[in-house]
Amino acid sequence: MTAPSLVVAPSLLAADFARLADEARVVEQDADWLHVDVMDNHFVPNLTIGLPVVQSLRKASDLPLDVHLMIEDPDRWARGYAEAGAYNVTFHAEACADPAALARDLRAAGSRAGLAIDRDTPVEPYLELLPHFDTLLIMTIKAGFGGQRFLPEMLAKVRTARRHIDAGHLHLRVEVDGGIAEETIAEAAQAGADAFVAGTAVYGADDPAAAVRALRRLAERAVAG
Repeated sequence: MTAPSLVVAPSLLAADFARLADEARVVEQDADWLHVDVMDNHFVPNLTIGLPVVQSLRKASDLPLDVHLMIEDPDRWARGYAEAGAYNVTFHAEACADPAALARDLRAAGSRAGLAIDRDTPVEPYLELLPHFDTLLIMTIKAGFGGQRFLPEMLAKVRTARRHIDAGHLHLRVEVDGGIAEETIAEAAQAGADAFVAGTAVYGADDPAAAVRALRRLAERAVAG
């Protein structure tokens, strides 16, 4: 199967946690990935879901699981998500001493590897590590809570990363996460993002599947224009 040029990944952080399997299925025909935020109340001041839920979601939905680990000590926990069948496992640069080594471990365990950069972290120190990764996730809010306002100044990092990736002919996604909605996705796409995490914009809509389609159209028009 040919990979889509743009990826829209609804975030279950904005979904009804009592109905996660149903919430996954409602976007299954329109989304590319399903974004799963794992928070530990240490790296970020929030506590969400963990490995058992991801294992259950893997059985409940055919969507590739894009697991975002906002946790301390990803060296200890990340491999388990890859072994559980996650398509992509992303961990934070700020929480890992040797990101390239952990990326190799994740790939060996069967998943793709993603590196996340939080709001207050510059991207430049990590550009030379990008050949080890399949995804660079740039937070467009402060990691830890859904529903925050999009920070357009974070798109400078997206532009920097995109220039580096294109100049080096690297093959990885630039993913943006935080405040992505109909009002912001075009700007993120124009900056060079090609994967978009959307929580409230999808699961806060009356028709989540239609919201996914609308977001994709807006991103595609922005890139085409």
